Amino acid sequence: MTLAEARSLTFAHRRKVLLVSTPTIRGLSRIEREFEASDQRRFFVPCPHCDAMQWLKFDRLRWEKGRPETAEYLCEGCERPIAEHHKTRMLERGEWRATATAADPTTVGYHLSALYSPVGWLSWQRIARAHEAARGSDEAMRAFRNTILGETWMETGEAPDWQRLADRREAWAPGTVPERGLFLTAGADVQKDRIEVDVWAWGRGLESWLVDHLVLEGGPGDPACWQQLTDLLGRTWAHASGQTMTLARLAIDTGYETSAVYAWSRQVGFAQVAPVKGVEGFTRTSPVTGPTYVDATVAGKRLRRGARLWTVATSTFKAETYRFLRQDRPTREEQAAGALCPPGTIHLPDWADGEWLKQLTAEQLVTVRTKRGFARLEWQKLRERNEALDTRVYARAAAWIAGADRWPEARWADLEAQLGVTKPDGPQDGAAAATTVPKRPMPRRRTVRSSYMR
Repeated sequence: MTLAEARSLTFAHRRKVLLVSTPTIRGLSRIEREFEASDQRRFFVPCPHCDAMQWLKFDRLRWEKGRPETAEYLCEGCERPIAEHHKTRMLERGEWRATATAADPTTVGYHLSALYSPVGWLSWQRIARAHEAARGSDEAMRAFRNTILGETWMETGEAPDWQRLADRREAWAPGTVPERGLFLTAGADVQKDRIEVDVWAWGRGLESWLVDHLVLEGGPGDPACWQQLTDLLGRTWAHASGQTMTLARLAIDTGYETSAVYAWSRQVGFAQVAPVKGVEGFTRTSPVTGPTYVDATVAGKRLRRGARLWTVATSTFKAETYRFLRQDRPTREEQAAGALCPPGTIHLPDWADGEWLKQLTAEQLVTVRTKRGFARLEWQKLRERNEALDTRVYARAAAWIAGADRWPEARWADLEAQLGVTKPDGPQDGAAAATTVPKRPMPRRRTVRSSYMR
């Protein structure tokens, strides 16, 4: 950008430099920084009922839950609903107005969201439907805010209060799976003298329950420790329905004693085990990529492409975990009466002690400046031990690798049928929500046999 602006200095007396972009992450988005340095113009339109001039905000778009077809805009002045068909007249009478004072009076900025789309383009109903479809998924909600609203996405990395989490703990026995838990994953964190494993149950909308916490003493240098981890792959956990469940996938960190992790993973097979490597930063496409084939050293022998490695953007799942921990949920009385928790709710058992809860909330997302003056987001430890947060991230990555973020309704219904679980009443968001799209019949393929080299 600096180089491009320098190229225009020759025409300084009549130049125009246009910076146009979709914003990304708050605090890191360059277009956000440039817009905030401008006079921040918004397009004001009049209310068809009271003529109050206002710029359109998403929080003024209202609809009945689960019924985006009822979407309408509420006027800031008279609070009367504005229907979609009024938009044409409103846009004709609209005007740009500055909402701030620019540091440089020659710099002007314009912001426009999809709420202004003319009738026949992107309707308020479709915007409401897109918002409902994005609920429960950080990636989908980020895309909605960036592309539909033209706003930055704020990564929520403020650590929840561990004492508040302790007050919200629920009662179920260790090693048992609550009724709405439909499959299990585990995250394993390799330490010098032990391997810590947390087992999580997952349900619709990526609602989750801590099922087990295991500390395998000995560390990567002890064969007995690896044998305990191998035995864990075949272990069963009792579901509330009386059925037994095994691990769908175990993700194990390769950051410490990489060769030992690769060797063990090759020994037990990659069908149930996923070696993972954490990387910094927030991804825009997928928080988990791979697998890639990497060289592995087994029994002193180097094997080319001997291991399958998954790369995990840990920042994405840490921010998601903290957002899920902070969200409101129905009271115990409301849940007993049948109220459902929101998608992504993290349920913690009463046997999760204070030390484990402190480990889960051991990091904070902060904005730091590089030597060149650029801002970037970085996770920093608030205390030394953070194994509970790491194992949660790996277990979440295992759920992603298993495909839970992309499963259709039929897959969730099949899991419920296998466990004898009744589908909860009411719409489910996030990974549980799926729209059935009728498939067009594909034309029959015509096969022509060649006589070449017969």
